[in-house]
Amino acid sequence: MINKLTFANLAHRPVRTVLSIVAIAVEVTMILTLVGVSNGTLHESARRARGTGADILFRPPGTSALSSLGSSPMSDKFPGILSHEPHVVMATGTMVQPLEVFDTITGLDFDQFARMSGGFHFLQGELPVQDTDMIVDAPYAREKNLHIGSTLTLISQRWRICGIYEGGKLARIAVKLSALQRFTGNPNRLSQVYIKLDDPSRASEVVDALRIKYPGYQIYTLEYYTSLLSVSSLGLLRNFTYVVIGIAMIVGFIVVFMAMYTAVLERTREIGILKAVGGSPGLILNMLLRETLLLALLGIALGILLTYVTQWMMSHFAPGGLTQETVYSWWPITGMLAILGALAGATIPGMKAVRQEAVEALAYE
Repeated sequence: MINKLTFANLAHRPVRTVLSIVAIAVEVTMILTLVGVSNGTLHESARRARGTGADILFRPPGTSALSSLGSSPMSDKFPGILSHEPHVVMATGTMVQPLEVFDTITGLDFDQFARMSGGFHFLQGELPVQDTDMIVDAPYAREKNLHIGSTLTLISQRWRICGIYEGGKLARIAVKLSALQRFTGNPNRLSQVYIKLDDPSRASEVVDALRIKYPGYQIYTLEYYTSLLSVSSLGLLRNFTYVVIGIAMIVGFIVVFMAMYTAVLERTREIGILKAVGGSPGLILNMLLRETLLLALLGIALGILLTYVTQWMMSHFAPGGLTQETVYSWWPITGMLAILGALAGATIPGMKAVRQEAVEALAYE
């Protein structure tokens, strides 16, 4: 009987019901999209790092595993020096030039990089020949509507797209190392060095030896470096995620509170009748909370569906920047947050309904 009343009450006020469901869905979508973008972008960065085929990452002093590389403070002699270390098969240096937001240009010695990683798999075109030639991965080309022969102006230099390759290999944009060094005023300088070993299982052992020999330099196994590319390892990103989740919960609380408060006012006489015929306060509160729970469940389902819409939009309109993935483990977490926020929003109006006297409620106009 209570379930029938719950469905009937929601169907009787379709506009408010739909708006409440949509508001809760937006709350759920905000949380899942943020978590999906954060995890997806970091995991994509880890996948590109693993695509280098390296076992160790060697960075200059004053940096960290997750710091951005805005300059090139290392000599390009380091790859040659490091390649003579025990168990090192080869070493290749790169230069990273930051662009806007998450984009960077990476300068490479393409021959060395091919020997280390197996090289790029081109969908169109080929490796750079001229100093102003540039290759980009397929997602970036799709986002910027680039094709072979297109031109792109970056760091005050006009580049010609000579190749488009599959994603997942180190960088989204790559040019000749010597050209990037010259155009940025960093001749003979590197941002970092990738090292490949004869036995990857010795990576930790080699890292320890290199740290003793090169104190101050930031040296990590690639396994450790990619493990750091997670939301939990990035304090600022983690805190930002929590702030957005808090805002989303507040929005959901306010919307449900307003919806249920209005519902209680509109149903004052109905509540009075229920009390007059013997309806207990628990029955009335139970009915209101069931309505809220149903709204929350419908909103959660719609919110999860909407995350696939945002994922599709992200992949089609920003494929070269952010990556959104589906984080299934966050579905129950987000669902519980939405339900708790909704039930909290319904509690105050529910208590108001419970405290109403039957006589006053029947006299309400």
